[in-house]
Amino acid sequence: MEYIKVSQAAGKWGLSPRRVRVLCAENKIAGVVKKGKLYMIPENSPRPIDGRTLRGKDLSGEFAMLFLNIDAKKAELGRRRPLTAGEVAALREEFLIDFTYNSNAIEGNTLTLKETAMVLEGITIDQKPLKDHLEAVGHRDAFLYIQKIAEEKEPITESIIKNTHALVLINRPDDKGVYRRISVKIMGAVHEPPQPYLIEPQMTELIRKNEQNKKAMRPIERIAKFHLDFEGIHPFIDGNGRTGRLILNLDLLQNGYPAINVKFSDRKKYYNAFDAYHRDKNAGEMIELIAGYVDERLDQYLEILR
Repeated sequence: MEYIKVSQAAGKWGLSPRRVRVLCAENKIAGVVKKGKLYMIPENSPRPIDGRTLRGKDLSGEFAMLFLNIDAKKAELGRRRPLTAGEVAALREEFLIDFTYNSNAIEGNTLTLKETAMVLEGITIDQKPLKDHLEAVGHRDAFLYIQKIAEEKEPITESIIKNTHALVLINRPDDKGVYRRISVKIMGAVHEPPQPYLIEPQMTELIRKNEQNKKAMRPIERIAKFHLDFEGIHPFIDGNGRTGRLILNLDLLQNGYPAINVKFSDRKKYYNAFDAYHRDKNAGEMIELIAGYVDERLDQYLEILR
């Protein structure tokens, strides 16, 4: 790891050297090394959050420092030179392929990452089901749709969720965008979704509470809770996981965070987070999982800009 001096950090962040020394002494900059009276600061440390912006915010709880670190990186990203249109397009395409592959793979799609990329380019993969091809195309179109909604800053509604689901379930014309009308069980899960007649009122209440919680909860905490509750309702006969992860990303984008990609390799941790919530009322595992992915994505963007 490369280190810089207090004076260099001060110039980089637009702070006084005295202020940087105080922040170092108060352990508000991660990874600082003290050599005698000198502080050495990791070169890639984000600018610390201005304490004045935290007034009135609840900084208690086990994830408080994690959220502060994420907010610091998000703020640094906002201050840096923006990526060019070409760079943004390239990163978006790379993410879209990776996200489509992983989200579909979690639900049993057999396309590999390379095959997913080829299908999205219009190439047919021999000996792979048509269903898998359509799922890849549908997921791509749904992600492009939520990006458009995020840019227009439209609040999340039942209509947006149903439209997203309709794109995801392109291969199921009778079921797309329609709440299920039969009871279901989630194999291996501790939670049993509600009966069909309860879906619409529970979805209405979920969206109402999500809007209400925007003032009471930190964004990532609220987004994780919404995702847990949405998947618990399991409103559609199929495509709930893919739709839920797309809506999760819509909410992140609307709050200035990068979209995240829940990895196929992390599916056990992901499923365990649902069980912890429905069995023990513990949303912490999902909050930590989503926050970790957001932190990772911010690091990727900052590394490119550095």
